[in-house]
Amino acid sequence: MAAGMHFGVTLPQIKRSWPQARDAAREFDRLGFDSVWVCDHLYGVPAPQIPILEGWTELAAVGAVTETVALGTLVTPPFFRNPAVLAKQIATIDQIAPGRVIAGLGAGWFEAEFRGYGCAFPPVRERLRALDESVQIMKRMWTEEQVTFEGRHASVDGVFCEPKPQTAPRVLIGGAGEKILMGIVARHADIWNNMAAAQGQLPEKIEAMKRRCDQEGRDFDTLEVSQQCVVILGADDASARANLEKAGKIYGGHMGGDLEKIGIWGTPQAVVDRIGRYVDMGCTGFLMEFFGKDTREPARLFAEKVLPAFR
Repeated sequence: MAAGMHFGVTLPQIKRSWPQARDAAREFDRLGFDSVWVCDHLYGVPAPQIPILEGWTELAAVGAVTETVALGTLVTPPFFRNPAVLAKQIATIDQIAPGRVIAGLGAGWFEAEFRGYGCAFPPVRERLRALDESVQIMKRMWTEEQVTFEGRHASVDGVFCEPKPQTAPRVLIGGAGEKILMGIVARHADIWNNMAAAQGQLPEKIEAMKRRCDQEGRDFDTLEVSQQCVVILGADDASARANLEKAGKIYGGHMGGDLEKIGIWGTPQAVVDRIGRYVDMGCTGFLMEFFGKDTREPARLFAEKVLPAFR
């Protein structure tokens, strides 16, 4: 059950300082987690005045102060950045952290930040079309000497990207849409991340993804399946239950709704058991937000008591 499992952790970013993010990243790296993640929002969620560190800038700095963790975004949408410029940014971060960058991509949803920053925010179908075009440009720029591409939303004309990444970064595409997004995943992604809001629907979403892979001629077994989730740990039953109640009030439905029923929470052994259920569904990775003011504390408990069950 444990073969190939991936455990990633989100970094402090919203209402947090760079020293807090730096110290957490170093600790997650030391503890043996596989990756660290930031959200790619320009506004804090759900209100624009909430302070937030810009995602790719934070990751570049994190890459310079860590050794082994992979670095990714959940997720970068089209229209925030020219995709060719983003490909160049990611190629540069690869020079700082060779082989560790994961291009986490998605459609985007928080309209206020697009409008506020003067970015286009077309209907979701067009955002997904732009996502498809963007990932094509980016992957070609990382592997081909010179790229020309003409799309509806994105184009490049004989563009160079030097220095290139040592190996093409893996591409994660996040989302739960079955009609269009899963087709983009099947064509272009190395990793599909099921968003936290759809955590309770993971078995159905996996079956839908298998069908799309069949339609696109993709071997489903070559696709990594990860689940975005909050992890609520307690050293004993009482503290775990108290943390669950606090988390429910803070997150509401943002991280998957009924956390008691579908969430990953409890004592370390209970968390091992709940993760095991998702592994049995076909999940090969978890991109986790630890609940707590200082997320290094539950991360240490997880690394000591939970990770060994899957390594």
